[in-house]
Amino acid sequence: MDELKKELLDIISEGVLEMDEEQVMKNCTKLLEAGYSALDGIMDGLVDGMNKASQLFDEEEYFVTDILLCSDAMYCGLDILRPHLTDNELNRDKPKGVIGVVQGDTHDIGKNLVKIMLETAGFEMYDLGRDVPLTDFVDKAKDVEADLICLSTLMTTTMGGMETVVKLLEEAGIRDQLKVIVGGGPISQSYSDLIGADGYSENAVEAVKLSKKLLDIV
Repeated sequence: MDELKKELLDIISEGVLEMDEEQVMKNCTKLLEAGYSALDGIMDGLVDGMNKASQLFDEEEYFVTDILLCSDAMYCGLDILRPHLTDNELNRDKPKGVIGVVQGDTHDIGKNLVKIMLETAGFEMYDLGRDVPLTDFVDKAKDVEADLICLSTLMTTTMGGMETVVKLLEEAGIRDQLKVIVGGGPISQSYSDLIGADGYSENAVEAVKLSKKLLDIV
């Protein structure tokens, strides 16, 4: 790798880590103008920066608000680089995940964080948002042929929706075609086991590790 390319990628990565949208956008543009690969800019610049941010989050040096601001910077860079990806790069096989907050709950910060981390890890995520009708998880999973469903809630009164989704997947005949992970304040591994989900994660970093483990992704 030549020095200019490495310098630009390092600056992009640092810009994401430092939550500096202007720095990220400026140097993504410079990267393209210099004739370098948009994919390299994404993987070795933007994603590298988010990986560093997630490490700091794991070490409790960064908090949820920091990660969300880092992701804003990353998405600014993606808006510049993504249109310059080749058809082959755009069509690379990625594990597909459906994510959302179950019906009755509108708390979505944790869900947003998991989505960001999984996208950074190379997943193609379909975000259904919050207060999601339970059948929507099944319909979307069938539509995109999902490998993973991520269910979130912070309320004990809506926990039962997670079990309902698992049962709906069984009724639709696709339960064995994907993995289901659950998370949120009142959720635990024992509850995951009780409802027949494939796993529980207490935070976004662990959600990525669990998802990769369940899908045998190195």
